[in-house]
Amino acid sequence: MALTQGGRANKSGNILEGNVEAILNGHNYFQVGNYVPKEFILNAALLPKRYGKEVYIGTGIYHTELKVDFYVVGSPAMPSGLIFECKWQESPGSVDEKFPYLNMNIQNYYPAPTIVILGGEGMREGASKWLKARVNDNHNLLAVYSLDRFIAWANKNL
Repeated sequence: MALTQGGRANKSGNILEGNVEAILNGHNYFQVGNYVPKEFILNAALLPKRYGKEVYIGTGIYHTELKVDFYVVGSPAMPSGLIFECKWQESPGSVDEKFPYLNMNIQNYYPAPTIVILGGEGMREGASKWLKARVNDNHNLLAVYSLDRFIAWANKNL
């Protein structure tokens, strides 16, 4: 059975997230939960280097539930917590249209500094450049990286 365009996009996004998870595991982080509240990740103190996936962090600008791709605790660079968001756009679509929404939520509602990891070549010209420029005016957005740049950052900071 052939995948729909949305199904292919979801599968590709999962592959990007799988790469980020492999990087965390390679740096001795342990997964302590999926679909859990941030308090669960923060309070699992028996594991000094830990992360959760699809972690509920509260509500956002539309007063709807916010979940982040990865909530990481134990990084020497950010011992109180760090959020990783993965965005994949292989062909023209809507991921880059959601960047302003993502930026506003990171700035106003995310409880920890955030790194956005971008993958794929389908984003509109200027979209990733716009998001990267937000690092200068969003106190909570640490960086916007491609997967290879994220690996380089992780090797130094995780």
